[in-house]
This record gives sequence, structure tokens and C-alpha cells, in this order.
Amino acid sequence: MASGHDSASLETSLNSFYRDTVEYASEIKNFDRHDWIAYVLWVGLMAGLFVATFGFVMIGHANGVVFPAYVWNVPIGCFIFIGAIAFDTIGHRTRYVEEIKKGEALVHHITIFAGVTSCLALCLAYSHPVFWKFPALSLIVLSLFYSVIDEGLHWHRYLNGHSDRVEMWSHFFIFLGHTIMISAWYYWFIDGYPGVKETLNFL
Repeated sequence: MASGHDSASLETSLNSFYRDTVEYASEIKNFDRHDWIAYVLWVGLMAGLFVATFGFVMIGHANGVVFPAYVWNVPIGCFIFIGAIAFDTIGHRTRYVEEIKKGEALVHHITIFAGVTSCLALCLAYSHPVFWKFPALSLIVLSLFYSVIDEGLHWHRYLNGHSDRVEMWSHFFIFLGHTIMISAWYYWFIDGYPGVKETLNFL
């Protein structure tokens, strides 16, 4: 009996979460022109990073380059990140826009700056590893540090009824995707970027 009750409770919870997710996503219909521009630029920027990383690895793989297995975590993490921000940003620009303006927006901008520049630093580190090693590591640490601050602000909102579980799960996958991507990328650099030189010959 208890097992049947638990199964019914789980099904009800999943159905409820599904409805919440659909309602959250449907907020996109309230976007104005400015919202759409910001949304496309942000999600598009990350989509470009996915295309660049996945495309690079696939070009090498298709031409017989053997990458260490961990390298695939870079585009995989990026893909998870994109899916999460595609959801999260909807709520940020609609139902929670006023709450975001109170301070989270600035934290978001700092986190994004640190995250984007850490990727650029890791690219530059291929040619100049001695110089770019420490700026890349510093920017990665700062991007994660400000992500933690952002999570703290989100949980404060959630506990005060100014967030919901869809947004909170979106943030979990944002953090997961970013951490998988950037940790694998930095390890790739520390490991000497195996497979990069060979792949560059095909570009």
C-alpha cells in the first residue's frame, strides 16, 4: 500500500512540475523587442561557443584525431549550460525582472564577464601557456565564486516566495554545465591540449 501511495505521490509531483515548467516557458510570449534582442544575444553567444567547441572536436575526430575522453565534456557541459539558460532567462526577463534589478543583474554581468573572458584566456593559452595560465585560472575561479554568490541570492528569493522550483532547477543545470565545461577545458590546457595541433592542420 505504501509503495502505491508513494508512486501516486511521485506521479502527481512530476505532473505538477511539468505544468510549472510549461507555464514558466510560456512567459516568453510576454517578451518585448528589447527582451528578444537580449535573449537572442545571450543564448546565441553560448550557442556559438557550443558550435565552436563541438565543431572543432568533430572536425578532428572525423579526420582521425584521437582526443582524450574528457575533452568531450567541454561541448557536453556547454550544451547543458545552453539548455538551462534558455529556460532561466525567460523568468529573468518576465516574472522576476524587478527582483533581478535589485542586485542580481550586476552579479550576472560580473559572472558572465568572468566566464566569457576565462574561455578567451584558455584559447590564448594555447599559444602562450606560460603567460595565460594564471589569468585563465583566476577568471575561472572568479566565475565560479560569483556563481556561488548568485546562487545565494536566488535561494534568498526562493525562500521569500520570489522564485520557483523551475528557476532553481535551471540554476542547478547552469552551474552543472558550466562546471563540467570549464573544468574539462582547463584540464585539457594543463594536459597540453592533446589533439589541438593535429586538428588545426585540417582548418
